Amino acid sequence: MSENKAFKSGFATLIGRPNVGKSTLMNHLIGQKIAITSNKPQTTRNRIQTVYTSEEGQIVFLDTPGIHKAKNKLGNYMVGVAEKTLSEVDVILWLVEPTDFIGAGERHIIEQLKKTKTPVILVVNKIDTVKKEQLLSCIDTYRKELDFAEVVPVSALKGKNTPELLKCIFQYLPYGPAFYDEDTVTDQPIRQIAAELIREKALRLLEEEIPHGVAVSIESMQVKKKIADIEATIVCEKESHKGIIIGKGGSMLKKIGSQARPEIEELLERQVNLQLWVKVKKDWRDSDFLLKNFGYNEKDARV
Repeated sequence: MSENKAFKSGFATLIGRPNVGKSTLMNHLIGQKIAITSNKPQTTRNRIQTVYTSEEGQIVFLDTPGIHKAKNKLGNYMVGVAEKTLSEVDVILWLVEPTDFIGAGERHIIEQLKKTKTPVILVVNKIDTVKKEQLLSCIDTYRKELDFAEVVPVSALKGKNTPELLKCIFQYLPYGPAFYDEDTVTDQPIRQIAAELIREKALRLLEEEIPHGVAVSIESMQVKKKIADIEATIVCEKESHKGIIIGKGGSMLKKIGSQARPEIEELLERQVNLQLWVKVKKDWRDSDFLLKNFGYNEKDARV
């Protein structure tokens, strides 16, 4: 398929403030759940690479952590990953919410985008939540700030206008062969996706009780013909958090496991025996050693 002379291939990064819907949009565009989602900001911590392939070409999407004001080494790492991708791609998708108020977070992103020559597509997400007048006002406000290559309103949750967005992305990609086989969806290791699925369920079920001090480490994964045995540890920062994660008689831990298991089974295409443990690692988000241990060790992290 990639031998077609009209075939295009390139890289597109999704940026935006935390919780604007980047992971939801990317999952919808590629038609498979790879990036975890929750109603908490800063859910994505690593740069996640996924692949969309059609007859027209191949788009390699980079879903980055939200750009925000860092409060610890993990925060610095996340912002560094997001900002570094701006100069490495063919097109930037900047996701914003449909409001005409531009806050400090968006101002910071505008300053970053002014430094790059990469084409920027403004993607106004969550259009299903506002009236047309509000949407037009939002677009008008943002157009005064930056010269966008395109402006595409979408609803990531409902998939509204996403085919139009894909067409716009292809306009800015060079002609060339595919980077990946057409059946490749992500370059993420299976272990990492499994760990992230467990972390997603923990974030959702624990709601406001536990802040962002939760990481998941896969201790062992043995994939056999019909079943996979997985042992994973949920790491938190305080003893009091450990009790909440375990729950009365282990009830919360069982809930996290029972919600994560079906999605991991779908991922591995076999039955999964999932064992979960909880450990306390005080201030792990400020420990270089532990950050590397949990997979946050890319060369492009900020120092």
